[in-house]
Amino acid sequence: MRRLALVMTLSLAGCTGDPAASGYQCVAPANPGGGWDLACRLASRAFTESGLIPGNVQVVNLPGAGGGRAFVRLATNRRSDPTVFAAASPATTLNLAQGLFGSLGVEDVRWVAALAAEPGVLAVRADAPWTSLPDLLEEWRRSPGSIISAGGSAVASQDHVKVLLVAEAGGVDPLQVRYVPFDGGGEALAATLGGFVDLFSGEVSEILPHLEVGSVRVLAVMSSTPLSPPLDSLPTTFQAGLEVEWPTWRGFYLPGQVSDSVYHAWVERFSALAASREWESVRRTYRWEPFVLTGPEFETFVRGQVETFQGLARRMGLIR
Repeated sequence: MRRLALVMTLSLAGCTGDPAASGYQCVAPANPGGGWDLACRLASRAFTESGLIPGNVQVVNLPGAGGGRAFVRLATNRRSDPTVFAAASPATTLNLAQGLFGSLGVEDVRWVAALAAEPGVLAVRADAPWTSLPDLLEEWRRSPGSIISAGGSAVASQDHVKVLLVAEAGGVDPLQVRYVPFDGGGEALAATLGGFVDLFSGEVSEILPHLEVGSVRVLAVMSSTPLSPPLDSLPTTFQAGLEVEWPTWRGFYLPGQVSDSVYHAWVERFSALAASREWESVRRTYRWEPFVLTGPEFETFVRGQVETFQGLARRMGLIR
């Protein structure tokens, strides 16, 4: 996998240009419908509505390599572009921890801000035979290969690791877990609703519309505490007896060689955005909790999480 990632990195480094390269852009490292895409769209809308950025901010979807294609683009081809930023999450730091972006590392981009967080979620379609996480685990332990999980990130990335952690805590051998990666949570959820896979691994915001119409059943929110009303009735992993949680922060990074003045200007913009009524409105709509880190504080957090995830990846057998 690491060799494949390196080959992809080297080949993508020769790519040139982005569509409609005018004004400001937020790069979502996945197809529409997932968390990265939503983070870009909400931040872009709030930036425009608050007047913190003149005009519209275009969202550019650049899926591939578990976020690696977008990371390469900002670290190489657009490494000094002051008009572009990209969405990030623990999926980004987990991939960096495993060296899945080839020779590129945490220092090759500039970490500007995290604005919110939400817990991971495991869900099935509404007519699935499992009514609770313990029900699923019972069958999973009996026949590990019978349950197919899916998420909007690559093998060994965030959505996969969430499944591995729950499986391990529930007595299922992580090495026997079957996982299908998609380029975005929207595709993974569609595969779940279509009956092609059994278990969706994602975030709460990705399934909100489906909760409203009753097409999905949440087996567990990966949190030690219930969500805020009206979602406080959704079961948690801790209520199922599994001490497993996964907070998914929503953040952004800049190209690695933007000037300090550009970097600090973006830090100020994101700090103002985090405090704006416009951001508060969209955050509440999608049930995101406040989680604000900007500038050097966010960079320190990211570096620490990469180190933590390296230990986790070794324990799960993802790296040596």
